Amino acid sequence: MDDQAKLLLRITVGFTMLFHGIAKFNGIGFISGTLAGIGLPEIIANGVYIGEVLAPLMVIVGLYTRIGGWLMAINMLFAIGLMHSQQIFTLTEQGAWAVELQVLYLSAAVVIALLGSGKFALKAD
Repeated sequence: MDDQAKLLLRITVGFTMLFHGIAKFNGIGFISGTLAGIGLPEIIANGVYIGEVLAPLMVIVGLYTRIGGWLMAINMLFAIGLMHSQQIFTLTEQGAWAVELQVLYLSAAVVIALLGSGKFALKAD
């Protein structure tokens, strides 16, 4: 049953993160601009494709799943720090934590990195 749970977690988190990455193919200028605004090289913005496209694909198919999980977690730390830091101590109109989605992605990615792929994977770890 553990392996089925790991597979469900990998597929759910992987696909939902992947859709965020696919949306970035329309452009990442807003990320580049944010990085430039704090004095970091704009090229770092391309890391979003690693954290939101490559890593989710790794997690979904179960290929170097732990590495994929850590890459997604790092991506989410950057996302929270760069794009959502002003929301960390705020609530939405509905009373939810303003960064709850980002924290859920971060937490799920860390769980995937710690648990590994299970046996339903291209390369079980």
